[in-house]
Amino acid sequence: MKNRIWGIPCGLAVVLAGCSEPVEQDSSSVPKTSESVKSDVVFKDLRAPWNIEKNQEVFYITERNGAIVKGTKDDYVRMNLDLKEQVVAEGEGGLLGMALDPDFTDNQTAYIYHTYEKNGSLLNRIIAIVEQDGIWKEQRVLLDAIPGASIHNGGRIEIGPDGLLYVTVGDAAVPENAQKLSSLSGKILRMKLDGRAASGNLQDYVYSYGHRNPQGLVFFNQTLYATEHGQSGHDEINRIETKNYGWPLIEGTEKQQGLVTPWYEVGEQSVAPSGVAELGGKLYFGTLVGQSLRSIETSTAQVEQVVSDRGRIRDVMTDGKQLYYVTNNTDGRGNPSDGDDVLIRLEL
Repeated sequence: MKNRIWGIPCGLAVVLAGCSEPVEQDSSSVPKTSESVKSDVVFKDLRAPWNIEKNQEVFYITERNGAIVKGTKDDYVRMNLDLKEQVVAEGEGGLLGMALDPDFTDNQTAYIYHTYEKNGSLLNRIIAIVEQDGIWKEQRVLLDAIPGASIHNGGRIEIGPDGLLYVTVGDAAVPENAQKLSSLSGKILRMKLDGRAASGNLQDYVYSYGHRNPQGLVFFNQTLYATEHGQSGHDEINRIETKNYGWPLIEGTEKQQGLVTPWYEVGEQSVAPSGVAELGGKLYFGTLVGQSLRSIETSTAQVEQVVSDRGRIRDVMTDGKQLYYVTNNTDGRGNPSDGDDVLIRLEL
């Protein structure tokens, strides 16, 4: 296949919503820009970073080619993964989402979502890994054989306040599968940390369906929010319940009985929302095509542009005090500046 980057094997030397009324957005409107915020660079020279995690003062950042960056400000190492299936970074696939176990300080366990190849096909899987002796070792498989492709893999992981694991899966470029409960494509999955399906799902692992390419997850006041890429504009933020979110039958502000119209959608011009975090009652989400960090009020859906001079923004994270984000200008679709990609800390 073309443009493939294989994850580095461990043995090689290491080289450094539907619960409320939807919001209709005027596609001609531009979010107002908030007052300037102070920021500083935590890490630079990252390689297509995808997900930010933080334990105490230590950051963990996945890179799409199959490494995990670990460190504190201006001081980090790039760690390899010892996996039974090699990470394949093709198109939008690779090492994507990561979530630290609630007892990470004691057990050094995390959960990741990554693309791999089997019998000539791209697939995705969710596994538990353990940090040992300077590398990450595969511990167990939670779920594998998730349909993959060079586009629309989803890949975000979030541990909810209920202790369950929520995972976004894209339609893998086969839109009709998003409507099939028998397929894992175009879904948000919910499972226990041991890999068993959670009770109360629509079917097996399927928590919600009818998604195109959901890219971000965050809980706020017990409500799960998800960002999602539209086909041509009409990117969405949804409040997620055990319902059908419509793709490919409806999109944007379209309505159809039994299908959920988005809580918020951007209109005709795409911004490609990705990672999302909550702080102070606002959701902060990075945009790829929109090349900005934006906020949206959960009560009014008022949108503001917070950062617009860093290019593509892939993920956003908060430790409850400050906000962090990673750029994604080295992923083949951006225009990298000196030092890209970077992890940035904001003072709001």
